[in-house]
Amino acid sequence: MSESNNRAEQALEHILASKDLPTLPIIATKLLELTAHAEVALTDIANLISQDSALSTKILRVANSAFYSFPQQISSINQAVAILGLNAVRSLVLSFSLFSIKEPQKHSQFDFEQFWERSLVEAVAARLIFEQVTNTDSEEVFICGLLQNIGQMVLAITLPSQYDQVLKRVADSVSRTAASTGSVEMEREILGISHAEVGYAVAKEWKLPETLLLAIKYHHDPSAFTENIQRHRQIVRASYLANLLADLFYFDTPEYYHKRFRAEAKQLLGLKVLEVNTVLKMIDKIIGQSAQYFGLKIKPVKSVAEILQEANLRLSLINLSYEEMNRELIKSKMELEKLTEELAQKNRLLENLVNIDGLTEINNHRFFQTFLDSEINRSIRSDHPLSLLLADIDHFKQFNDTYGHQTGDFILKEFCRICKEVIREYDLIARYGGEEFVFVLPETDQEDALVVAEKLRKTTEEYVFNDGTSCYRVTVSIGVASAFPDRHEFDKNQFIGLADEALYEAKHSGRNRVGLCSAKKKKNWFSL
Repeated sequence: MSESNNRAEQALEHILASKDLPTLPIIATKLLELTAHAEVALTDIANLISQDSALSTKILRVANSAFYSFPQQISSINQAVAILGLNAVRSLVLSFSLFSIKEPQKHSQFDFEQFWERSLVEAVAARLIFEQVTNTDSEEVFICGLLQNIGQMVLAITLPSQYDQVLKRVADSVSRTAASTGSVEMEREILGISHAEVGYAVAKEWKLPETLLLAIKYHHDPSAFTENIQRHRQIVRASYLANLLADLFYFDTPEYYHKRFRAEAKQLLGLKVLEVNTVLKMIDKIIGQSAQYFGLKIKPVKSVAEILQEANLRLSLINLSYEEMNRELIKSKMELEKLTEELAQKNRLLENLVNIDGLTEINNHRFFQTFLDSEINRSIRSDHPLSLLLADIDHFKQFNDTYGHQTGDFILKEFCRICKEVIREYDLIARYGGEEFVFVLPETDQEDALVVAEKLRKTTEEYVFNDGTSCYRVTVSIGVASAFPDRHEFDKNQFIGLADEALYEAKHSGRNRVGLCSAKKKKNWFSL
């Protein structure tokens, strides 16, 4: 055995035997034991969590917040487990359990408050990044981000004086642009072991799932991860990028980390410019919201744009006199405030351009596809039905040819307006293309979807389209498909295709009617 391996083993043995080693609360430990079995019943999980009234209250608070944005009120732990799903509930229990670990009375110079603040930044960043890569469940990724540097806290608690030396060396380091990598090297040099190795060992003692263990072990060096499971590889890389993005918030060279994050997000996960911009634009708002949901007190989080603007300002002020510096500061502050407002306006405009149909002012086809992906994933987690309606205005081409395109445009806009009055606030209406429109009805089975479709058809038929010059009558044909999505077999395109077939049947059966997808062509994930 080499000397370095021997030092690492001795250090790890000391850490794991330390009476100061933090442990997870009993509820979290029991939950991990329960969820290790594939056949665990959701009622058993709900009963376990319900034993801790304070924890139950916290989970319900977050479940009913914008963190999940569910349309209905979740009033019990049983309901939370059923709707949120196993991964989300386990993530919440672990998150609250970790935040409950108390700072010891005697410890190193380690800043516990900043550690948990940064861990939350990494958790939010990891989840946001992962959501740009795939539409699958991102709950595990949030807890990966929260846990990936847990070894730092363990070292600060179990080896306080030795870890003080590491912190001092990192603080005195000339190369602030290599802070994360440098801290790992200094930990190995001074302690014989890195926080990633310590975190992995402690998480293994806690019996955390393999996905979390891998993210903790490899989040500083994703190239060392050679396993060929795509989801694990993506989570490890998302955790690494989250750590890199967090450095942008905490070190004095944010422009360096910003440039690296953009380049490595593309290289490691194939993120496009728009996807990277989405992460950078949203992260500060979600950090602030998440801190509130989990009861963490943190300072107001600046946007990435503000951080980079201030960094550029610092560089430009280096050679100025005090008076010039003061004038420039006042001027730059005013410019920054103006820039921030202009940026917010442009972001709102860009969001509209990307997601809104210019003519009808409802959501467009692109937004529909994203919304449907999200609702399919939510239906899979909660085992709730999902319905899709495809509507086509009857004889619209003939209508356009007879009355002109301006009148046709009026009909399309007015049709959307009256339809929005029929559907629920959290249902979606989007322009599918031309005179075709699509409706997504979350938590709606086939029977209720047919009722909604018939109401839309009847409302359209009875409505007088008056443009101030003439009155017109319009009818619509609607195809209906309803599903209980299954994680392994569900196919979104087939789902849309069945609604399209139902619309075809409605039109070829005389129009101005509601059609239902044929039972002969149904997959087993469709309801009858």
